[in-house]
Amino acid sequence: MNPVAELRAFVRAALVDPVPRDHTESDAAFRRRRRVAVVTLVVGAGILAWALRIEPGDPTFYVATFALAAVWAVGAFASGPLHLGRAHRRVGGRESRAVVQSLALGLLLLALFLAGSVVVARVPVLRDPVQQLLDHARFGSLGVVAVITVVNGVAEELYFRGALYAGVGRRHAVAVTTLVYALVTATSGIPLLVLAAALVGLVVGLQRRVTGGILGPVVTHLTWSLGMLLLLPPVLDRLS
Repeated sequence: MNPVAELRAFVRAALVDPVPRDHTESDAAFRRRRRVAVVTLVVGAGILAWALRIEPGDPTFYVATFALAAVWAVGAFASGPLHLGRAHRRVGGRESRAVVQSLALGLLLLALFLAGSVVVARVPVLRDPVQQLLDHARFGSLGVVAVITVVNGVAEELYFRGALYAGVGRRHAVAVTTLVYALVTATSGIPLLVLAAALVGLVVGLQRRVTGGILGPVVTHLTWSLGMLLLLPPVLDRLS
């Protein structure tokens, strides 16, 4: 199989063709999930807006971001059952957990964003807000920020591709969760972060539709976000 056909097959398996499953729930459970998801969204958006406006080096940032992760996670589990999901296997047969595909998608997203940083590094109006956000790792503890990145990445997927996705309904779940994720991120006031949320949100939303669970989105999100945390600062510094 040639590389183009191989890539096409990968995209179809990872982002297009859903894996069969039955996650049907009662109308009462569905309405309850929606109520919990809305309350969680309002509280989480407020905490995120506060956290992203804390000055780099201020230990309050750690408190705020862990609090945000707790809100997303508690709201997700309180909304109802969450599923890990399953992915198509490359060789056919019974489906497997969505790990390898998700790592590949995360690395592709990381490569795309690092390539884009070549442009961002040369445009101060785009570069400076991103640098300010990354200053939390420069002026604080990189290890703690990495832990925060992991914890919040998992919590965001539990909520946005878990509780919220299930609460929206099947027909428009990818579009709605991607839009809401981008709008919540817009409270940061950083345009490129909103763009990143929209692109990553779309990819993991499609993964959620295909796999029926949160494992794939979690792996993709963490691969991308940790890679950006560790690789983007030196790339911007070298190109600026």
